[in-house]
Amino acid sequence: MTGPLASIGDQFKAGAQAAADAINAKGGVLGHKIKIDLEDDQCDPKQAVSVANRIVASGIQFVDGHACSGASIPASAVYAENGVLMMTPASSNPVLTDAAAEKGWSTIMRLYTRDDAQGAFIGPWIAKNYAGKNVVILHDKTAYGQGVAKAVQTSMGENGLKEVFFDGINPGDKDYSAVVTKLKEAKADVVYFGGYHPEAGLILRQASDQGVKFQLIMPDSISTPEFWQVAGPSGEGTLFVFPSDPQAKPEAKEAVEKISAGGFKPEGFTLFSYAVVQAIAQGVERAGDVDPSKAAESLKNGQPVSTVVGEIAFDEKGDLKNASYDINRWSNGKYAPMKQ
Repeated sequence: MTGPLASIGDQFKAGAQAAADAINAKGGVLGHKIKIDLEDDQCDPKQAVSVANRIVASGIQFVDGHACSGASIPASAVYAENGVLMMTPASSNPVLTDAAAEKGWSTIMRLYTRDDAQGAFIGPWIAKNYAGKNVVILHDKTAYGQGVAKAVQTSMGENGLKEVFFDGINPGDKDYSAVVTKLKEAKADVVYFGGYHPEAGLILRQASDQGVKFQLIMPDSISTPEFWQVAGPSGEGTLFVFPSDPQAKPEAKEAVEKISAGGFKPEGFTLFSYAVVQAIAQGVERAGDVDPSKAAESLKNGQPVSTVVGEIAFDEKGDLKNASYDINRWSNGKYAPMKQ
Protein backbone atom coordinates (compact mmCIF):
# COMPACT_ATOMS: atom_id res chain seq x y z
CA MET A 1 0.00 0.00 0.00
CA THR A 2 3.06 2.27 0.32
CA GLY A 3 6.47 2.36 -1.30
CA PRO A 4 7.50 2.14 -4.97
CA LEU A 5 4.97 -0.60 -5.80
CA ALA A 6 1.97 0.97 -4.06
CA SER A 7 0.00 1.05 -7.33
CA ILE A 8 -0.25 -2.76 -7.14
CA GLY A 9 -1.69 -2.40 -3.63
CA ASP A 10 -4.26 0.03 -4.96
CA GLN A 11 -5.30 -2.58 -7.52
CA PHE A 12 -5.63 -5.26 -4.83
CA LYS A 13 -7.71 -2.96 -2.64
CA ALA A 14 -10.10 -1.90 -5.39
CA GLY A 15 -10.70 -5.47 -6.55
CA ALA A 16 -11.16 -6.98 -3.11
CA GLN A 17 -13.54 -4.29 -1.90
CA ALA A 18 -15.64 -4.47 -5.06
CA ALA A 19 -15.94 -8.24 -4.71
CA ALA A 20 -16.86 -7.99 -1.04
CA ASP A 21 -19.51 -5.38 -1.82
CA ALA A 22 -21.03 -7.53 -4.58
CA ILE A 23 -21.11 -10.69 -2.45
CA ASN A 24 -22.45 -8.86 0.62
CA ALA A 25 -25.21 -7.30 -1.50
CA LYS A 26 -26.41 -10.84 -2.24
CA GLY A 27 -26.44 -11.87 1.41
CA GLY A 28 -22.81 -12.69 2.07
CA VAL A 29 -21.37 -16.16 2.68
CA LEU A 30 -23.16 -18.69 4.90
CA GLY A 31 -24.81 -15.81 6.71
CA HIS A 32 -21.55 -13.92 7.19
CA LYS A 33 -20.69 -10.58 5.62
CA ILE A 34 -17.20 -10.12 4.20
CA LYS A 35 -15.13 -7.39 5.83
CA ILE A 36 -11.92 -6.23 4.16
CA ASP A 37 -8.93 -5.49 6.40
CA LEU A 38 -5.98 -3.73 4.76
CA GLU A 39 -2.38 -4.49 5.68
CA ASP A 40 0.82 -3.11 4.16
CA ASP A 41 4.00 -5.17 3.80
CA GLN A 42 5.69 -2.72 1.36
CA CYS A 43 6.79 -5.82 -0.60
CA ASP A 44 9.40 -6.39 2.12
CA PRO A 45 9.99 -9.97 3.40
CA LYS A 46 10.46 -8.96 7.07
CA GLN A 47 7.43 -6.66 7.01
CA ALA A 48 5.43 -9.46 5.40
CA VAL A 49 6.17 -11.83 8.28
CA SER A 50 5.19 -9.13 10.80
CA VAL A 51 1.96 -8.51 8.91
CA ALA A 52 1.22 -12.25 8.76
CA ASN A 53 1.72 -12.60 12.52
CA ARG A 54 -0.56 -9.61 13.14
CA ILE A 55 -3.23 -11.11 10.87
CA VAL A 56 -3.08 -14.44 12.69
CA ALA A 57 -3.20 -12.74 16.10
CA SER A 58 -6.28 -10.74 15.07
CA GLY A 59 -8.19 -13.90 14.15
CA ILE A 60 -8.45 -13.24 10.40
CA GLN A 61 -8.66 -16.56 8.57
CA PHE A 62 -8.54 -15.63 4.88
CA VAL A 63 -5.88 -13.61 3.05
CA ASP A 64 -6.10 -12.03 -0.42
CA GLY A 65 -2.36 -11.56 -0.96
CA HIS A 66 0.48 -10.96 -0.72
CA ALA A 67 1.60 -9.12 -3.85
CA CYS A 68 5.35 -9.73 -4.25
CA SER A 69 6.71 -13.28 -4.27
CA GLY A 70 9.51 -12.19 -1.95
CA ALA A 71 6.84 -11.24 0.61
CA SER A 72 4.39 -14.08 -0.03
CA ILE A 73 6.92 -16.89 0.39
CA PRO A 74 8.06 -16.06 3.97
CA ALA A 75 4.55 -14.99 5.03
CA SER A 76 3.08 -18.28 3.79
CA ALA A 77 4.86 -20.21 6.54
CA VAL A 78 3.07 -18.17 9.22
CA TYR A 79 -0.32 -18.71 7.57
CA ALA A 80 0.21 -22.42 6.97
CA GLU A 81 1.29 -23.08 10.55
CA ASN A 82 -1.82 -21.29 11.83
CA GLY A 83 -4.34 -22.76 9.40
CA VAL A 84 -5.06 -19.51 7.56
CA LEU A 85 -6.05 -19.73 3.88
CA MET A 86 -3.76 -17.46 1.85
CA MET A 87 -4.50 -17.02 -1.84
CA THR A 88 -2.30 -14.62 -3.80
CA PRO A 89 -3.60 -12.82 -6.90
CA ALA A 90 -0.12 -11.84 -8.11
CA SER A 91 2.86 -13.76 -6.66
CA SER A 92 4.17 -15.95 -9.46
CA ASN A 93 7.35 -17.59 -8.13
CA PRO A 94 6.84 -21.40 -8.27
CA VAL A 95 8.55 -21.84 -4.88
CA LEU A 96 5.42 -20.53 -3.13
CA THR A 97 3.18 -23.51 -3.91
CA ASP A 98 5.97 -26.04 -4.58
CA ALA A 99 7.37 -25.60 -1.07
CA ALA A 100 3.88 -25.66 0.42
CA ALA A 101 3.15 -28.96 -1.32
CA GLU A 102 6.44 -30.47 -0.15
CA LYS A 103 5.73 -29.47 3.46
CA GLY A 104 2.11 -30.56 3.37
CA TRP A 105 0.75 -27.03 3.81
CA SER A 106 -2.78 -27.26 2.46
CA THR A 107 -3.90 -23.62 2.82
CA ILE A 108 -1.43 -21.86 0.50
CA MET A 109 -2.90 -21.12 -2.95
CA ARG A 110 -2.39 -18.93 -6.01
CA LEU A 111 -5.07 -17.45 -8.26
CA TYR A 112 -2.52 -16.35 -10.81
CA THR A 113 0.01 -17.84 -13.19
CA ARG A 114 3.47 -19.23 -12.40
CA ASP A 115 6.80 -17.86 -13.60
CA ASP A 116 7.80 -21.18 -15.15
CA ALA A 117 4.59 -21.16 -17.21
CA GLN A 118 5.14 -17.53 -18.21
CA GLY A 119 8.75 -18.32 -19.15
CA ALA A 120 7.64 -21.32 -21.18
CA PHE A 121 5.29 -19.01 -23.09
CA ILE A 122 7.57 -16.04 -23.87
CA GLY A 123 10.96 -17.80 -24.14
CA PRO A 124 10.14 -19.67 -27.39
CA TRP A 125 8.52 -16.50 -28.79
CA ILE A 126 11.70 -14.51 -28.19
CA ALA A 127 13.82 -17.32 -29.67
CA LYS A 128 11.68 -17.42 -32.80
CA ASN A 129 11.21 -13.68 -33.35
CA TYR A 130 14.75 -12.61 -32.46
CA ALA A 131 16.78 -15.50 -33.84
CA GLY A 132 20.34 -14.35 -34.49
CA LYS A 133 19.88 -11.19 -32.41
CA ASN A 134 21.75 -10.14 -29.28
CA VAL A 135 19.46 -10.84 -26.32
CA VAL A 136 20.34 -9.79 -22.78
CA ILE A 137 18.51 -11.04 -19.68
CA LEU A 138 18.46 -8.81 -16.59
CA HIS A 139 16.77 -9.24 -13.23
CA ASP A 140 16.38 -7.23 -10.02
CA LYS A 141 17.63 -9.96 -7.62
CA THR A 142 14.16 -10.42 -6.06
CA ALA A 143 12.41 -13.78 -5.77
CA TYR A 144 10.00 -12.63 -8.48
CA GLY A 145 12.41 -10.94 -10.88
CA GLN A 146 15.18 -13.50 -10.72
CA GLY A 147 12.72 -16.38 -10.86
CA VAL A 148 10.97 -15.24 -14.02
CA ALA A 149 14.29 -14.25 -15.66
CA LYS A 150 15.68 -17.75 -15.08
CA ALA A 151 12.49 -19.29 -16.45
CA VAL A 152 12.87 -17.23 -19.64
CA GLN A 153 16.58 -18.07 -19.86
CA THR A 154 15.79 -21.78 -19.67
CA SER A 155 12.94 -21.84 -22.20
CA MET A 156 14.74 -19.51 -24.61
CA GLY A 157 17.83 -21.75 -24.48
CA GLU A 158 15.75 -24.86 -25.07
CA ASN A 159 14.52 -23.18 -28.25
CA GLY A 160 17.98 -22.46 -29.60
CA LEU A 161 18.75 -18.90 -28.47
CA LYS A 162 21.36 -18.18 -25.80
CA GLU A 163 21.54 -14.79 -24.16
CA VAL A 164 24.63 -12.57 -24.54
CA PHE A 165 24.73 -12.18 -20.77
CA PHE A 166 22.55 -12.74 -17.70
CA ASP A 167 22.96 -10.20 -14.91
CA GLY A 168 21.31 -8.66 -11.86
CA ILE A 169 20.77 -4.98 -11.11
CA ASN A 170 20.26 -3.25 -7.77
CA PRO A 171 16.61 -2.28 -7.28
CA GLY A 172 16.01 1.18 -5.93
CA ASP A 173 19.05 2.76 -7.62
CA LYS A 174 18.52 6.04 -9.43
CA ASP A 175 21.47 5.77 -11.80
CA TYR A 176 21.59 2.84 -14.23
CA SER A 177 24.09 4.41 -16.63
CA ALA A 178 26.59 1.59 -15.99
CA VAL A 179 23.91 -0.95 -16.96
CA VAL A 180 23.08 1.06 -20.09
CA THR A 181 26.77 1.21 -21.03
CA LYS A 182 27.04 -2.55 -20.68
CA LEU A 183 23.99 -3.01 -22.93
CA LYS A 184 25.54 -0.65 -25.47
CA GLU A 185 28.84 -2.55 -25.48
CA ALA A 186 26.96 -5.84 -25.89
CA LYS A 187 25.06 -4.34 -28.84
CA ALA A 188 21.84 -5.56 -27.25
CA ASP A 189 18.92 -5.82 -29.66
CA VAL A 190 16.56 -7.16 -27.01
CA VAL A 191 16.53 -6.91 -23.22
CA TYR A 192 14.31 -9.16 -21.12
CA PHE A 193 14.10 -7.65 -17.64
CA GLY A 194 12.65 -9.56 -14.70
CA GLY A 195 11.71 -6.75 -12.34
CA TYR A 196 9.29 -3.92 -11.66
CA HIS A 197 8.21 -0.67 -13.33
CA PRO A 198 10.33 1.89 -11.38
CA GLU A 199 13.63 0.32 -12.50
CA ALA A 200 12.35 -0.54 -15.99
CA GLY A 201 11.24 3.03 -16.62
CA LEU A 202 14.53 4.51 -15.40
CA ILE A 203 16.64 2.13 -17.50
CA LEU A 204 14.65 3.07 -20.61
CA ARG A 205 14.90 6.81 -19.95
CA GLN A 206 18.61 6.67 -19.25
CA ALA A 207 19.18 4.48 -22.32
CA SER A 208 17.27 7.01 -24.42
CA ASP A 209 19.45 9.82 -23.02
CA GLN A 210 22.53 7.92 -24.20
CA GLY A 211 21.01 7.13 -27.59
CA VAL A 212 20.94 3.41 -26.82
CA LYS A 213 18.00 1.57 -28.37
CA PHE A 214 16.73 -1.95 -27.74
CA GLN A 215 13.45 -3.82 -27.51
CA LEU A 216 12.48 -4.17 -23.85
CA ILE A 217 10.39 -7.20 -22.92
CA MET A 218 9.00 -7.53 -19.39
CA PRO A 219 6.90 -9.88 -17.29
CA ASP A 220 3.50 -8.88 -15.88
CA SER A 221 4.76 -6.28 -13.38
CA ILE A 222 4.42 -3.25 -15.67
CA SER A 223 0.65 -3.49 -16.09
CA THR A 224 0.29 -0.19 -14.23
CA PRO A 225 0.08 3.41 -15.50
CA GLU A 226 3.01 4.21 -13.23
CA PHE A 227 5.30 2.49 -15.74
CA TRP A 228 4.55 5.22 -18.28
CA GLN A 229 4.83 7.92 -15.63
CA VAL A 230 8.42 6.80 -15.03
CA ALA A 231 9.39 5.88 -18.60
CA GLY A 232 7.53 8.54 -20.55
CA PRO A 233 7.93 8.33 -24.34
CA SER A 234 10.98 6.08 -23.80
CA GLY A 235 8.47 3.34 -22.94
CA GLU A 236 6.98 3.36 -26.44
CA GLY A 237 6.83 -0.16 -27.84
CA THR A 238 7.75 -1.95 -24.62
CA LEU A 239 6.30 -5.46 -24.56
CA PHE A 240 5.12 -7.47 -21.58
CA VAL A 241 3.39 -10.74 -20.84
CA PHE A 242 0.12 -10.80 -18.92
CA PRO A 243 -2.62 -13.39 -18.47
CA SER A 244 -5.21 -13.07 -21.22
CA ASP A 245 -6.98 -9.74 -20.71
CA PRO A 246 -9.38 -10.25 -17.80
CA GLN A 247 -11.17 -6.95 -18.54
CA ALA A 248 -12.28 -8.33 -21.90
CA LYS A 249 -14.02 -11.38 -20.44
CA PRO A 250 -17.84 -11.28 -20.40
CA GLU A 251 -17.82 -12.44 -16.75
CA ALA A 252 -15.96 -9.23 -15.85
CA LYS A 253 -18.34 -6.78 -17.54
CA GLU A 254 -20.43 -5.83 -14.50
CA ALA A 255 -17.42 -5.63 -12.17
CA VAL A 256 -15.45 -3.52 -14.66
CA GLU A 257 -18.37 -1.09 -15.03
CA LYS A 258 -18.84 -0.72 -11.26
CA ILE A 259 -15.16 -0.27 -10.45
CA SER A 260 -14.71 2.16 -13.35
CA ALA A 261 -17.75 4.14 -12.21
CA GLY A 262 -15.95 4.69 -8.92
CA GLY A 263 -13.10 6.38 -10.78
CA PHE A 264 -10.64 3.46 -10.78
CA LYS A 265 -9.50 1.63 -13.89
CA PRO A 266 -9.55 -2.12 -13.11
CA GLU A 267 -6.30 -2.99 -14.85
CA GLY A 268 -3.33 -5.07 -13.76
CA PHE A 269 -4.11 -7.27 -10.77
CA THR A 270 -7.46 -5.64 -9.86
CA LEU A 271 -9.68 -8.39 -11.23
CA PHE A 272 -7.42 -11.16 -9.93
CA SER A 273 -7.82 -9.71 -6.43
CA TYR A 274 -11.59 -9.60 -7.02
CA ALA A 275 -11.48 -13.24 -8.14
CA VAL A 276 -9.58 -14.29 -4.99
CA VAL A 277 -12.42 -13.02 -2.81
CA GLN A 278 -14.93 -14.80 -5.05
CA ALA A 279 -12.97 -18.06 -4.94
CA ILE A 280 -12.59 -18.00 -1.16
CA ALA A 281 -16.32 -17.30 -0.79
CA GLN A 282 -17.19 -20.23 -3.06
CA GLY A 283 -14.75 -22.46 -1.19
CA VAL A 284 -16.46 -21.65 2.09
CA GLU A 285 -19.90 -22.25 0.58
CA ARG A 286 -18.88 -25.58 -0.91
CA ALA A 287 -17.36 -26.71 2.37
CA GLY A 288 -20.42 -25.47 4.26
CA ASP A 289 -17.96 -24.24 6.86
CA VAL A 290 -15.78 -21.18 7.50
CA ASP A 291 -12.85 -23.45 8.38
CA PRO A 292 -9.98 -22.36 6.05
CA SER A 293 -8.60 -25.90 5.63
CA LYS A 294 -12.00 -27.22 4.55
CA ALA A 295 -12.49 -24.28 2.17
CA ALA A 296 -9.07 -24.92 0.60
CA GLU A 297 -9.80 -28.64 0.24
CA SER A 298 -13.09 -27.87 -1.50
CA LEU A 299 -11.30 -25.65 -4.01
CA LYS A 300 -8.54 -28.14 -4.86
CA ASN A 301 -10.86 -30.91 -6.05
CA GLY A 302 -10.67 -29.76 -9.67
CA GLN A 303 -14.25 -28.48 -9.76
CA PRO A 304 -14.50 -25.14 -11.62
CA VAL A 305 -14.96 -21.86 -9.80
CA SER A 306 -16.89 -18.97 -11.38
CA THR A 307 -14.97 -15.68 -11.22
CA VAL A 308 -14.60 -12.36 -13.03
CA VAL A 309 -11.48 -13.70 -14.76
CA GLY A 310 -13.50 -16.59 -16.14
CA GLU A 311 -14.16 -20.13 -14.99
CA ILE A 312 -11.05 -21.42 -13.27
CA ALA A 313 -9.90 -24.57 -11.51
CA PHE A 314 -7.06 -25.33 -9.10
CA ASP A 315 -4.73 -28.30 -9.07
CA GLU A 316 -3.68 -30.26 -5.97
CA LYS A 317 -0.89 -27.77 -5.23
CA GLY A 318 -3.34 -24.88 -5.24
CA ASP A 319 -2.13 -23.49 -8.58
CA LEU A 320 -4.33 -22.46 -11.49
CA LYS A 321 -4.86 -24.94 -14.29
CA ASN A 322 -4.62 -24.02 -17.98
CA ALA A 323 -3.39 -20.42 -17.81
CA SER A 324 -3.30 -18.44 -21.07
CA TYR A 325 -1.36 -15.29 -21.96
CA ASP A 326 -1.27 -12.17 -24.11
CA ILE A 327 1.78 -10.19 -25.21
CA ASN A 328 0.90 -6.56 -24.53
CA ARG A 329 2.47 -3.47 -26.08
CA TRP A 330 2.80 -0.03 -24.50
CA SER A 331 2.08 2.89 -26.82
CA ASN A 332 1.33 6.52 -26.05
CA GLY A 333 0.68 5.88 -22.37
CA LYS A 334 -1.60 2.86 -22.80
CA TYR A 335 -1.16 -0.84 -23.35
CA ALA A 336 -3.15 -3.41 -25.31
CA PRO A 337 -2.69 -7.02 -26.40
CA MET A 338 -0.80 -7.51 -29.66
CA LYS A 339 -2.28 -9.59 -32.42
CA GLN A 340 -0.16 -12.72 -32.75
